Amino acid sequence: MIPAPRFGAIWVYLAATPLLGLTITLLAYLIAQRIYAACRFNPLANPVLISVAIVVVVLKTSGTAYETYFDGAQFVHFLLGPATVALALPLYRQWANLKRLAWPILVSLAAGSLTAIVSAVSVAALLGASRQSIASLAPKSATTPIAMAVAKEIGGVPSLTAVLVITTGVFGAVTARGILNVLRVSDVEARGFALGVASHGIGTARAFQVSEEMGAFAGLGMGLNGVFTAFVVPVLLPVLSKLL
Repeated sequence: MIPAPRFGAIWVYLAATPLLGLTITLLAYLIAQRIYAACRFNPLANPVLISVAIVVVVLKTSGTAYETYFDGAQFVHFLLGPATVALALPLYRQWANLKRLAWPILVSLAAGSLTAIVSAVSVAALLGASRQSIASLAPKSATTPIAMAVAKEIGGVPSLTAVLVITTGVFGAVTARGILNVLRVSDVEARGFALGVASHGIGTARAFQVSEEMGAFAGLGMGLNGVFTAFVVPVLLPVLSKLL
């Protein structure tokens, strides 16, 4: 065990450099992965959810400002782009299946994405949410960078959208298996695509834990839903606002 004075000195050093955010993020995820493995990979012990909880507790306990934390965490944030592009490899390996299922994929994309947008906006409007909150909620099923950009363009709050995106992803990763089992959806391609459309990157990560094939279709769903959301939400939201 590291003596208290030495640990204190390390903390002071890290707090003065961008390494603080990076160190907290990596350690939190390693701890979360250990807990996830100890729980036999139960979806309820989702490592993303546990990581977020650990980071929040550490920042609150230490009195560290979010801006200070993100100075280091932005390096991990930057890697989100290359990681998304890397999904092209498993997609290429499933290219034959993708061509065979082209029309079902497009129909499922439209149905899943529109359902996510319309249901979220409708429920929020019926509960009396503000126009800004509704705009922040509308793109929640797209991957974080796209959702934040769309929210900013339509008058939402990007930071609120980021929270909603993560919440949606974690919820989908935790509950998807049970919901799909109840609906008797057993096809690997369908399960993966549904996870990607509904739960973006977090759902895709969960799908890859099951199989590469499921992960490939989840990655496809995430990518297509991001593009679909970026084009549809700015057009659909004003229409829904008038109707509701």
